[in-house]
Amino acid sequence: MRNYNLLLIALFVSALTFGQWKQYNPNPDNDPANASKELLNPTNHTLILIDHQSQMAFAVESQPIEELRNNLGLVSEAAVLYEVPTIVTTIAEKSFSGPVFPEIRDIFTDRSNYIDRSTMNTWEDTRVVKQVEKLGKKKLVIAGLWTEVCVLFPTLSAIEDGYEVYIITDASGGLSQEAHDMSIQRAVQAGARPITSLQYMLEIHRDWARSETYNEIVRISKKYGGSYGLGIDYIKTMSKWLTGKEASEADSGTKN
Repeated sequence: MRNYNLLLIALFVSALTFGQWKQYNPNPDNDPANASKELLNPTNHTLILIDHQSQMAFAVESQPIEELRNNLGLVSEAAVLYEVPTIVTTIAEKSFSGPVFPEIRDIFTDRSNYIDRSTMNTWEDTRVVKQVEKLGKKKLVIAGLWTEVCVLFPTLSAIEDGYEVYIITDASGGLSQEAHDMSIQRAVQAGARPITSLQYMLEIHRDWARSETYNEIVRISKKYGGSYGLGIDYIKTMSKWLTGKEASEADSGTKN
């Protein structure tokens, strides 16, 4: 009887963890329960976007700002598509640093998810920490400006408080390449996981058989995915011209 109860508990926990996979028509050959617990999925993390504001962007030198905006748009649209709980936090928005990028404000339109701070360390603002605790996710995905301050400080603080932190490095920017790189290194030494924007989207999408979101993922990839997006556009367009049917990643090519 005890083993039976343990089995029920295990099944319940598994259902909570992988419930998001019900969003698509599953391929019977695929089992998301086999995935590493390190991997992100739409329900196991909170996304925190920090200080993507005009004044902060003017000084970014670690990458072209147009690339950073592009990557941020990809992350934002993917997060909204998969209903990832998201906190947008700014610093002195109306008195100094200015509005958040259009890639955020045009996508995250609910201002109740925005928190304006005075402290450089987001984690020192109790409203942010309370919101993170309320959402109840132990994994945090962070991107922001600047890497060496507004990303690094809360990363170190959250890790110390027992959270697993993932940093989207190409949606974050520093005052120099060295400042950005050294900050990421310091964060990794403390236990943070560095990821990139496209990696983030594909990690939460994971399975091309997720038919409910497939077309939107393709659209986002074409819009923001650089050469990868062009590749998708090319093969789908050529396939449609040649066969009248778009090629699809969901077709594994194996037929029983």
